[in-house]
This record gives sequence, C-alpha cells and structure tokens, in this order.
Amino acid sequence: MTHPRDILLGAQAAAGMLPVCDHYSGVEARMRKSLQLQAEMTQEFGACVFDVTLDCEDGAPVGGEAEHALLVTELVMSAPDGARVGVRVHPVDHPAFEADMDVIARDAGQRLTHIMIPKVESADDVARAEKALLSAYPKGLPLQVLIESPAAVQRAFEIAAHPRVQSLSFGLMDFVSAHGGAIPAEGMGIDGQFTHPLVRRAKLEIASAAHAFGKVPSHCVVTEFNDAGAMRTAARRAAREFGYTRMWSIHPSQIRPILEAFSPDEQQIDTASAILLAAARAGWAPISHQGSLHDRASYRHFWQVLERAHATGRKLPNEVALWF
Repeated sequence: MTHPRDILLGAQAAAGMLPVCDHYSGVEARMRKSLQLQAEMTQEFGACVFDVTLDCEDGAPVGGEAEHALLVTELVMSAPDGARVGVRVHPVDHPAFEADMDVIARDAGQRLTHIMIPKVESADDVARAEKALLSAYPKGLPLQVLIESPAAVQRAFEIAAHPRVQSLSFGLMDFVSAHGGAIPAEGMGIDGQFTHPLVRRAKLEIASAAHAFGKVPSHCVVTEFNDAGAMRTAARRAAREFGYTRMWSIHPSQIRPILEAFSPDEQQIDTASAILLAAARAGWAPISHQGSLHDRASYRHFWQVLERAHATGRKLPNEVALWF
C-alpha cells in the first residue's frame, strides 16, 4: 500500500510537526525535574509528547547570565538520548545575547532541537540571531521566535517568511504591557486574552502568518496554573478557534491538559482512519464516505489528524499504525 506521505503532496504535517506542548523552566531544580518528567512521559506514551525549553531570559539572575548559560549547557548535554530540549536565550539586543549563543550553541548545538529568540521585532532580528548561531555552530539549528509587541505583530508575516524560523510564539503579557495601559490587566487573564479585540487580533495574525509559511504557531502561557478547568478551556480555544498547533506550559500540571486539548479524539481518529484506508484502496482517487465526497484535499487534512494523534501518543487502529 502506497504511503500517504508519498501521495499527499502539499501536506505540511510531516515537515512542520512539533510536539504540541512546549514546557518552560529556568530554575535549576525545575529544569532537572522537567527533563526527568519528559523521559517518564516518553516511556508512558511511546513518543516524546512535549519539548523542554530551558530558559536563560527569565531564568538567569541579573549578573549571573554567564553562569546560567553554562548550567543550561551542562543540562542539555546530560539529557538522555532522544530528549527534545531547546533553550531560550536573551533577546538580540541584550548584553548577554552573544555570549549565550556562543556558549550554548557551540557546546550543546548537537543536542539541541531549537533555540528560542525572545522579543523579536523584525526579520532583521532573526537575521542577527542566525548570524550569531552560525558563527557558534555552523551546522545551524531551527530558530523559534517570540512575538511580544504591536510592531512585531505587524511584521509577523515577514518574520515567519525567514527560512530559519520554525515556530512563532505569542508573548501575551509583554504584548499587553506594550500598550501603555490601553489594554486592561484583564487582557492577560484566562478570559480576557480570548475576548479583548487587540489581543484576539494579535493571536490570529500570528497564527495566520505561521500557517502562510508552513511554520508552527505556538500559543502563549496561561498563568492560572492551579485552575485545571480554565487551563483545559484555554487550550481547547487556542487549538479549535485560533488555529494554534502548539502551546506553552509553565507548570507540570499544564502538560496533560494541553496534550488532551491538542490531540484528536477517538471519533476523529476513527473517521480519519476509515477515509484514508478507503482512499488507499481506491488508489487515492475520490471516494464517497457516509454520503460525503472526499479527495486529496480532504485526505491531506485527515492525514494530518493521524500525524497529530501519533505525535501525542494516541492509540491508532492497527491498519493505519503501520504507516508510522
């Protein structure tokens, strides 16, 4: 049976699929715990279902940036085989940026999945980050970028177009603060971040820019980490209403709700499996399924459903599990 990836030209999932959860930590004890939890959940799910991003920007104490970069490098290098670990460095205009890139990318580049660049304002910032990366680690790495201001939102499509960029994340709290009080504090909350017009617009622009260039849009943090119900609701809205395919976690209790919200459910998996198996039997010609016509355009969608199910550790029917 021909593999769907060989037939469904234009399907972006194979190239752009990342774990749906990106878990951040910057304090040494929490960074170590995050790496341990990743290993435990990889064994549980049979796949690495979330990335760990070790944080220099907020994690490093003022004056201790160099020591923190060395610690992060040590943790990356000591992570188990198969771990997915990235690092958030300081912004490109911070005095510690060049040193971060030189130490971390040079000494740990071969073990990193990505480097996150915060407070990106333009494609020029991405170019500057790429130059520093390649100077330290010529093989290169994907860059993920954090968009945190109104000006950056306006340039989101230019930023997403840069070939080194893998993912765009939305920095909610800095974005709200950048408006000088024009957006109330409620705009950072669990409800306001989905209802305030300026915040909604920013989220949609970033998601649209990411999808336009085959990049991964990553949704912002939810600070109310003790409210599991609110976390589930926010993750579902990010995935189903705003087009995000990945989301930040800042507390271990947020990881499973994110996985749940961004994973296809059993009915979606069964439908996608039935349609793709019927399509394969028909040689990928159009088919009718339960009274609806399907062709390669819809096949791409259903293949992406199965890709995401596999990436989130969901059980697949045996017939389609063979594709993975």
